[in-house]
Amino acid sequence: MSGVPRALFVHAHPDDESLWTGGTLARHTRRGGDADLVTCTWDRGTRRHAELVVAARELGLPREPIMLGYADSFVPESAPGATAFVRAPFDEQVTALVDHIRRLRPHVIVTYDAYGMYGHPDHIHANRLSCAAADAAALPPYCPELGEPWQVSTMYFITIPETTVNALRPHLTADAHLPIVGTPTAALDLVVDVDDCTGRKVRAILAHRTEMARSASMKQFAGLPRDPQRLFLRTEAYLRRDLVPGGVDLL
Repeated sequence: MSGVPRALFVHAHPDDESLWTGGTLARHTRRGGDADLVTCTWDRGTRRHAELVVAARELGLPREPIMLGYADSFVPESAPGATAFVRAPFDEQVTALVDHIRRLRPHVIVTYDAYGMYGHPDHIHANRLSCAAADAAALPPYCPELGEPWQVSTMYFITIPETTVNALRPHLTADAHLPIVGTPTAALDLVVDVDDCTGRKVRAILAHRTEMARSASMKQFAGLPRDPQRLFLRTEAYLRRDLVPGGVDLL
């Protein structure tokens, strides 16, 4: 591979792409990188899907997000009549994501760490699905009707630095979505300073009007004092797993 890698971001819900990877996405697309977004829950035609399309445009994504169409585990109306993301047949989900991987041929996949950053079941499931699909997509015997096998080079797993957790904790109530502990600095493989992209990131977050109005956690983040809020917005951190020798650098 030469030049900027192709990236596939796999997120559980609308707004996760902006909150946790908005700066990385904006920097990647600004430098000419191709990227796609898979959102596992919520369906096309819902208000949050429309908001997601606006957010993705703010971040520079060249195409509309791909919706897998499962229901948010805590919001059945997110995809009326559909199975909850964590309860749907796993083989069905892997096949669906393999289809997209073989069609898009990404060099890197970005998704949550194995704990889903703070234990959210949909985030954890997105991690498991992404890992299984990345492995399966490279195997010639797996669903050959989906096209030529494709080997993803590197997985990047979103995590929260311990320093960020410690800075935010005094300002958030106990019911906020915050991990019990963050990842120690020494264990992080990539820390991205996205300060130069925070404007685009904030606009993408604010595009999710429904969640901003509904979520207590989102309201608390919006109400943070300037310094801890800036720390949260400007830093995005990842663990890295190479699937081929040497892997591929995302940024």
